[in-house]
Amino acid sequence: MQEPIVVTGMGAVSPLGTGVETIWKRLISGDSGIRRNDRFDTEGWKCRIAGLVPGRGEPDGFDPEAVMDAREVRRTDLFIQYAMAAASEALDQAGWHPEDEAERMRTATVIATGVGGVPAITAASETVRTDGVRRLSPFVVPSFLPNLAAGQVSIRFGFRGPSGAPVTACAASAQAIGDAMRMIRNGEADIALCGGSEGCVDPVAIGGFTAAKALSFNFNDAPTKASRPFDADHDGFVLSEGAAALVIETLSHAEARGATPLAIVSGYGTTTDAHHVTAGWSDGREAARAMRLALGMANLEPGAIGYVNAHATSTPVGDAAELAALATVFGPGGGGVSVGSTKSATGHMLGAAGAIEAIFSVLALRHQMLPPSLNIERPMAEAEGFDLIGGTARPAAVDHVLSNAFGFGGVNAALVFSRIA
Repeated sequence: MQEPIVVTGMGAVSPLGTGVETIWKRLISGDSGIRRNDRFDTEGWKCRIAGLVPGRGEPDGFDPEAVMDAREVRRTDLFIQYAMAAASEALDQAGWHPEDEAERMRTATVIATGVGGVPAITAASETVRTDGVRRLSPFVVPSFLPNLAAGQVSIRFGFRGPSGAPVTACAASAQAIGDAMRMIRNGEADIALCGGSEGCVDPVAIGGFTAAKALSFNFNDAPTKASRPFDADHDGFVLSEGAAALVIETLSHAEARGATPLAIVSGYGTTTDAHHVTAGWSDGREAARAMRLALGMANLEPGAIGYVNAHATSTPVGDAAELAALATVFGPGGGGVSVGSTKSATGHMLGAAGAIEAIFSVLALRHQMLPPSLNIERPMAEAEGFDLIGGTARPAAVDHVLSNAFGFGGVNAALVFSRIA
């Protein structure tokens, strides 16, 4: 039997605020981080809302200069800044700031993103158009490369073990956690910082997803109502930003250094639909297989799962497919398992979604509290018989949680987290 891999540190930046404790408190209280998009002028746009990280000066706001100096901030895109903040918090909680070179060489860094530094690319393109190519900064490319969140974090903390940056759309950070698990189990690292970051609320991203008819357009005047997974009035997802990071390691490694295990990362499964660029199989067949693989690694039967933090982005096609997949794995109506979607409060953080939902899964286990799912006022027909968590947090005795993440290109990832006995 393989040694358990445990979570010992967590950090996050999200539309609900900065810091895991703050974010969890707001999530459990039923707050929403979705608001009118003031990042750029959206007058005349079909979608005028987003999940924006509160800025400097706002309550629970993000200050990049709290984790990077002013020069570094100027030279990096937002997704790198968010990643640095989440990583710093996770490492502080884990108490992992090794000075020993051998320990640094055994520390992996795996930070995913869905799209990388799109705002930096957009700005650079505008500079070329208006001022000419000679006006480009030498830091443009390092500011937008998807692997530079992991790269900058590893440089800052001196981690010299394996590095990775899955760029698998909305499954990316769930795969980052899975990749980090493999590195530890394969003996490539003793401990890993893993997660994802996204900072893409910009005209190109909003415009592109609008053209794909993926975003919510019907709730511009009521932003907090826009993200409504599994509700019959859902009309698309809300693009959001932020980052989440977890420190994971073997139980013996944690115990040897006196770290506190928060939960066990007990299962991981990933598959590919090989079907369609943006839509999964309507019956969720490969999503279901990813869940079964995760359950198999965890050596659990479906009935052991007490809570599913669904991928559920609030798109009609995607929500229906995930419900079909859950019915395949758990039985009709999900077999009674409690199902919710924290994207109802955060919006869809793309490549960072899997990691922040992993953190919410760990916190649900630790607090024995299932987060609310906002805006499920009239459940979609496909949800009949499912135990959907409503707009109020629900106390529950839960030992195992399943967290799903699916992405464009047909990528499916599922993680199982288990309570520390």
